[in-house]
Formats: sequence, structure tokens, C-alpha cells
Amino acid sequence: MDKLKELWEKITYWWHNLSYSHNQKKALLILAGALLLISSVVVFKGSSKEIIVAPAIPVEIAIPEVTIDVAGAVNNPGVYSIPSQSRVIDAIRAAGNEIKGSDLSDLNLARIVKDGEQIYVNPQSRTVNGKSAIRRVVPQGPLNINRATAQEFDSLVGIGPVIAKRIVEYRRVNGPFMAIEDLQKVSGIGSAKFAEFKAKVSV
Repeated sequence: MDKLKELWEKITYWWHNLSYSHNQKKALLILAGALLLISSVVVFKGSSKEIIVAPAIPVEIAIPEVTIDVAGAVNNPGVYSIPSQSRVIDAIRAAGNEIKGSDLSDLNLARIVKDGEQIYVNPQSRTVNGKSAIRRVVPQGPLNINRATAQEFDSLVGIGPVIAKRIVEYRRVNGPFMAIEDLQKVSGIGSAKFAEFKAKVSV
């Protein structure tokens, strides 16, 4: 309370000692009051102004796709577009799933598919002398290296059962061969060995 009284006395003393006339002091008070009133209106009006937030616009992100050819023992063979990073099993499902009894053993179902590749499901099994066997098409002309079995690779000049199994395993892990020259990526097949049988294979 004493501080307020002391402050008021200082303000009064300052006011009386201003080197202004009575009219000038009166005008100064009116101007100060007007400024205070305008400032109050601006502050209160600004604080109550409604802020309109623009509605969020949803952004659609297109998922890239790959085109693959699913052939062989599936219910609906054909060309399909599926999301990239899809697996071989997803491609087979897109083609209506494999036919009952089909041989999927030489396919890596967890492998990510590549754009433009063909996935071939070996045909149905059949029963021979009470035992299950796989019905395979006898190759006519060059051997398709993306469909051939280990036994069929074994029939090629210079390819024994060990290398034949390596070819099938390489294809299962890495996907179909893009060119016959890719066979040289398989351990045990050099340029000399490849030259012996390259005329008898195709993709």
C-alpha cells in the first residue's frame, strides 16, 4: 500500500512539473485515454477471432506394380499385374492357385518376383504302379532352362547329376534365367562346358 502511495506521489509530482499549459496537459490525457481504449479493443477483438483451419486433403500413394506370366498347372494361367515386392506364392494365388497335386518343389514360394518373369508350375502328379509320379512334358527341341527338371538337365552333354541339381537350386533361389548365358553363373559351368550344350537349351 505504501509503495502504491509513493508511486502515486511521484506521478503527481511529475505531472505538476511538466512544462505544459493546462490545455496541453488536458489534450495529453485525452490522447493517452484514446490510445488505451483503442489498444484494449484491438486486443480483445483479436483474441476472440475465429481461426478457420483448411480441411486436410487426403493424398493417395500409388503402389508400384510388376507384370508377371503365370503358366503351367494353375487354374487361370495368364499375365497378371501384382504389387511389387510380391512373392511367388502371391503370383500363383493371382492365377487362381495351383491345380491339386501340382509339383511346387522346384519353386521358391517366398522369393520376390521380378517384373516380366514367367512363373511355371509343374503339372499334376499321376499314379504309376501305385506310386505317385509327376507327369512331365517330354521336351521337343531345345530344353527350356526355366522349366527343365534336374533329370532333364542331367541329359545334357557335360552336365552330371550334381551340376543339374545346382542349376535347379540356383533357379529356385534366384528366379528364372533371363538368358541361357546365365547358366554360367552356376558353380561348375564354365565357358567351355557351356559351349558344349548351349545349342540345346533356350529360355
